[in-house]
Amino acid sequence: MASRTDGKTDDEFRSLLEGVRTTAPLVQVLFGFLLTIALLPGFEQLTGFELIAYYLAFAFAAISAVLFLAPGVHQRLRAPVDGIPRRSSLHVQRATQLAIAGTITFAIAMAAAVLLVSSQVLPSVAALILTGAITIVLLWTWFYMPLVQFKHE
Repeated sequence: MASRTDGKTDDEFRSLLEGVRTTAPLVQVLFGFLLTIALLPGFEQLTGFELIAYYLAFAFAAISAVLFLAPGVHQRLRAPVDGIPRRSSLHVQRATQLAIAGTITFAIAMAAAVLLVSSQVLPSVAALILTGAITIVLLWTWFYMPLVQFKHE
């Protein structure tokens, strides 16, 4: 018989999955967009710099999708197995680590995708400035605020 977990662990896991459910579709949309780019006419005309941005965005979006989907996959795989609790504090900890790693890889994928797209419509310097500005906002809102500004709360 599967052992029960405490309500706190269940709440933490539910909260984590709720956050993943809001982010995973964004990762999947970006990944799908990047999949189609390689099939479009003109892909072969990308410069070496643009190809690097594309491959970074593509690879990190794929990794991010895997990381964000992992906690849900864990639940499906563990659910039917007798004797293994569906959730444990260790499971919540590992799933949180996967979600954080997914967030980091998604941030890299987004920055690379912004660079790729902006390099198609803007001069190189403007594309780099725009990408830098968006990356700064991303880093500030996703990492600085929760890790530094809210630290003493």
